[in-house]
Formats: sequence, structure tokens, C-alpha cells
Amino acid sequence: MIKPTLIASFFFILIATHAQQSSNRLPNGFVYVKDIIPHLEVDLRYCGHHNFIGKPIQGYLEPQTILTKKATEALANVEKELNKNNMGLKIFDAYRPQSAVNHFVKWASDLKDTLGKSEFYPTEDKRFLFKRGYIASKSGHSRGSTVDLTIIMLDSKKEIDMGSPFDFLGEKSGHSFANLSTQQLKNRKTLKSVMEKHGFRAYSKEWWHYTLNNEPFKDKYFDFPVQ
Repeated sequence: MIKPTLIASFFFILIATHAQQSSNRLPNGFVYVKDIIPHLEVDLRYCGHHNFIGKPIQGYLEPQTILTKKATEALANVEKELNKNNMGLKIFDAYRPQSAVNHFVKWASDLKDTLGKSEFYPTEDKRFLFKRGYIASKSGHSRGSTVDLTIIMLDSKKEIDMGSPFDFLGEKSGHSFANLSTQQLKNRKTLKSVMEKHGFRAYSKEWWHYTLNNEPFKDKYFDFPVQ
């Protein structure tokens, strides 16, 4: 009879080996987030059509979430703390290759391409998306320690109400926007507090956008594909 401890050890070795093989596909210092936080919810919008451009984004070949190991370990601490209150994280975007950023820039220059306007930027003139800080030629995401995310309830897997959806380009997505319900303000504060507690800083215009304070590649932008 095979002992349960031997079976458990065997599966642990299999999981560890798979994680090591997966990580070997990435530059040194990067990991697949779900190798470290396997129960994390993911909705990688730029792999599909449900985003502000309305099309899959260049550089996103598979719906994989990639971050630096340091950022992922910090995020695991966030997840662990939220789990105590029947909450967890859902990631919309993590590492973003420079080719994807270039796609955004090219899209922004085509003023006739407004496929996603009604849902994602109904009150904004596309000509001013750069000026207002919603589009840029360089992104912290390409350094590997920036993540777009929200909180979900573990039992239902539903997102809590943040007052605006992910990637809504407009004033109400900003941290200073106060015309929200008491619960929406509380929900944003919950996310911001737990992210800051574990070493992340917020971006003022987007409630979902956080960057690790002591990111390992603060001056380097990567362009390997998401796969």
C-alpha cells in the first residue's frame, strides 16, 4: 500500500517541477502569477475584444498573468489578507509588453477608430486621451511590477462595486473622485489600504492600477510576449 505522505510528496514535486518549467520561459526575475497564487481570478482583457480598443492587443498571445517574482510575492500577501474576510483578487492586466503599448499609441492616433467609446470613454474626446494621462508611450506595466486588479467575493466570485468598471477612461475612475456612494468609496479604500500595506502605490487616475514601490526593474521596459 502506498502511503498518503508519499502520494502528497509526489504531487508536490510535480507542481514544483511544472512551475519551474513554466518560469524558465520567462526572463530572470519574472514568474507566472498563478504558479504562486493558483486560486487567483483572472480576466485578461487585452487577450480578447472586451477592452477600450475593442480588439485583441498585440503582444498578448495567451491569457497568462506575468509579473516580477517580487511583485507576485507581495500580491500573495494581499490575497492572503483578503481571504480572511471572504474576499480575493481578480487581475485584469499585469506585465504588458512594449509592443502592446505601441498598439495603444497607434490606436490613439486614429481618431476614426472609436469602437469601444460608448462603454469605456463616453465622456472623453479621444484626441485628449494622451493629455489626460490615460494613454502613454511608456507604461509601468512593461517593467513587470504593475498590476490592474479589483476585489471579488470568494463565495460568488463577483466583483465588488468600485463605482466605475476597469479601464473606464474618465474622471470617475480617479481616486479623488468623490461623487460615489458610501459603499463604493469604502470599497476603493479597502483595495487601496491593503495594496499600500503590502508595498504597492496607487495611480491617481485609475482605482485599479498599482505599482510595487521597490520594483526590481524600475528603469527597464520589456517586450517579450504574454504567453
